[in-house]
Amino acid sequence: MLPVQKQHLPLSFRPRTTVTLLLLRRHQCRLPTTRFSTAAAAYSASRADDPFAVEEYLVSTCHLTPAQALKASKVLSHLKSPSRPDAVLAFLSGLGLSDADIAAAVAYDPKLLCSEVERTLAPRLAELRDLGLSPSQIARLVLVDPARFRRPTVVSKLQYYVPLFGSFDNLLQAVRSNAYLLSSDLERVVKPNVAFLMECGLDACDIAKLSVPVPRLITTNPERVRAMVERAEAVGVPRGTGMFRHALLAVAFLSEEKIAAKVEFLKKTFRWSESEVAIAVSKLPLMLKHSKDRLRRMSEFLITQVGLEPEYIVHRPALLSAYI
Repeated sequence: MLPVQKQHLPLSFRPRTTVTLLLLRRHQCRLPTTRFSTAAAAYSASRADDPFAVEEYLVSTCHLTPAQALKASKVLSHLKSPSRPDAVLAFLSGLGLSDADIAAAVAYDPKLLCSEVERTLAPRLAELRDLGLSPSQIARLVLVDPARFRRPTVVSKLQYYVPLFGSFDNLLQAVRSNAYLLSSDLERVVKPNVAFLMECGLDACDIAKLSVPVPRLITTNPERVRAMVERAEAVGVPRGTGMFRHALLAVAFLSEEKIAAKVEFLKKTFRWSESEVAIAVSKLPLMLKHSKDRLRRMSEFLITQVGLEPEYIVHRPALLSAYI
């Protein structure tokens, strides 16, 4: 078992009580009274004797723009009747999603309209409620990634991710930056990456913080993650130190060639030796992400205008983070 699993126990299912099932049934019974059911019924009545016009339905009932409807209709051409889309729209409306929210979800994932409410969407709703998610949280999950919401794997992934990221809101922020979180293989990719990063001295909080500015940190190939760690150590920041997280952020997707070029630029711009660059970078790894223009301006200001010695700046690189 991976170390991370010992430190971050997955969310446990609460027993699916009779109350939960009754709420679900009540929810399903309530669906036909939603505004979308009314709109869909009106559409169906007006086109009772006509073939199902998907594109028109997407505009008039789902509120997509004509351009969005044209694009979405290409993957829905097999639909012969509005019955299934009507049920899906009623379900989404019952979750509390607005017309604009539903339009956005359908535009993002048109195949959502092909889902079976009783066999797919309602059971998924019940499972997520059993995880402890509120209706509003589930609705936000649908908006962020409606395609993943439909799949049963979303449950096990939320069980793992929520404790890792500290809260559902933190996870959702990370998912907005990296949709691959809900599609990546937990056992072959995510868990090995998390376990390795923890071996390097990072904790769950560090990993969660890194996963927003470095979105694919834990979903990329494990070999690439090991290469990132090697580059962080190569710039003078050993794993296990307090600055290691910042070093990883600085070099995550920089090639060795780009790092070497930035080191040469720092030597020239601040009149530093190779060893002085190493000292400065070990204290402020994020200087490797600063633009050349910013670094030139800081050199002009600190050395030429203020009169600081290059050696003085080496031991106080935080000066390079000041705004001028």
